[in-house]
Amino acid sequence: MVSTFAELVDRAGALVAGGRRAVLGIAGPPGAGKSTLAEALAAALPAALVAHVPMDGFHLADVELDRLGLRDRKGAPETFDAWGYAALLRRFLAGQDEMVYAPGFERVLEQPVAGAIGVSRDVRLILTEGNYLLLDQGRWAGLREVFAEVWYTDLDPEERLRRLIARHVRFGKAPDVAVAWATGTDQRNAALIATTRGRADLVVPPALLSSLGADPADLRSP
Repeated sequence: MVSTFAELVDRAGALVAGGRRAVLGIAGPPGAGKSTLAEALAAALPAALVAHVPMDGFHLADVELDRLGLRDRKGAPETFDAWGYAALLRRFLAGQDEMVYAPGFERVLEQPVAGAIGVSRDVRLILTEGNYLLLDQGRWAGLREVFAEVWYTDLDPEERLRRLIARHVRFGKAPDVAVAWATGTDQRNAALIATTRGRADLVVPPALLSSLGADPADLRSP
């Protein structure tokens, strides 16, 4: 257990001591502060040695979700390209390419954007966050071995739900739709994610997460 953000920074930095490459994963349910923590760590570590590559860039596009009949389950495990995500992280660890480009995710469009994040060969630590990093089923099986460590964000459930609804509203959902999605689809996913908590190397406590403030996604202009 850790109690301060400085301890988290030190622990993350130790993963790449001696010039090693490593991927640090941050898992947790929707709205639990994964992006907040990843961005805070990226800001606290040497900029030339760290990159933030969210799992969200591996959402399947809406056109593919429509083809598969999964549009109403967007955000569920089967609506991501987990194989592509794992392949990109392994490509980074191999260190053979001068630059690795990762997809980003545009919240306003709710779509992945190819080639949005460039990671140079000089980067030692990839910070990546997503819901299903600790899931060991289906397309997610074997992903855990890519990470040096995976941390789990354990935000207070009421605060997590409040942040999640606010995010949905901020990015275009009507308030009633935001509540329905957060307490329906998102909550079903959160229940599955909670079953993976015991596989984490570290559980980041609610008080520490709350001290970091709001989800950065809630603060960006649409």
